[in-house]
Amino acid sequence: MIRYLATLIFAAFVAVAPATAATPPNYLKMVTITPQGAFVLGNPRAKVRLVEYLSYTCSHCAHFTEESSEPLKRNYIATGLVAYEIRNMVRDQLDLTAALLARCGGPSRVFQLTEDIMGRQPVWIAEAQVVAIKQEAQLKTMPLARQLQTLAKGSGLTAMAQARGVTPAQINICLASDQMQKTLLAMTKDAVDVRKLVGTPTFFINGEAGPRSSEWSDIEAALKAAISQR
Repeated sequence: MIRYLATLIFAAFVAVAPATAATPPNYLKMVTITPQGAFVLGNPRAKVRLVEYLSYTCSHCAHFTEESSEPLKRNYIATGLVAYEIRNMVRDQLDLTAALLARCGGPSRVFQLTEDIMGRQPVWIAEAQVVAIKQEAQLKTMPLARQLQTLAKGSGLTAMAQARGVTPAQINICLASDQMQKTLLAMTKDAVDVRKLVGTPTFFINGEAGPRSSEWSDIEAALKAAISQR
């Protein structure tokens, strides 16, 4: 009888015990790829989608990345409220080199590599300019893939990618990839010919044009307004 009562008490306790809370998703590790080849960080079902058209040789883009990275991730992406999508608008050969390397590590590395590249933008651009001047004649005779590899190595972009775990073999494959180049150039063509964008960074919030600014305070105000409307 005592054993029977104990069994009933245990069963009742199990019945009323609170269920273990499910582990919340880590949206900062969640990266998806759009059909056009853009990368999206965060909750795919977020109330707000922030799209940035960027160029890796754009100083205003680097400024925005420096200002926005931590608060955007901490207050908006990690909470699941905002998904952040980066699209490329390639301006020149050096920008193409950086864009290929940023994408080379795949979805898990693209946002961190983007921050690395933007964070050291003045340094690697200056180094690339030195390479372009010193090796101008040789560069003109090289196939495109070899030109990009030379610029990547001489500028320090290759070292940045390797520091994030991208292997030399992967880097060479990415810089020579016709498909990756086509994806970037198609994205650029859409930005220029279809959307009529004239510069970077350019922002869209839930499909509507965002502030014409590279200041995080302006973009954050627009994000807050979009969140409140949902």
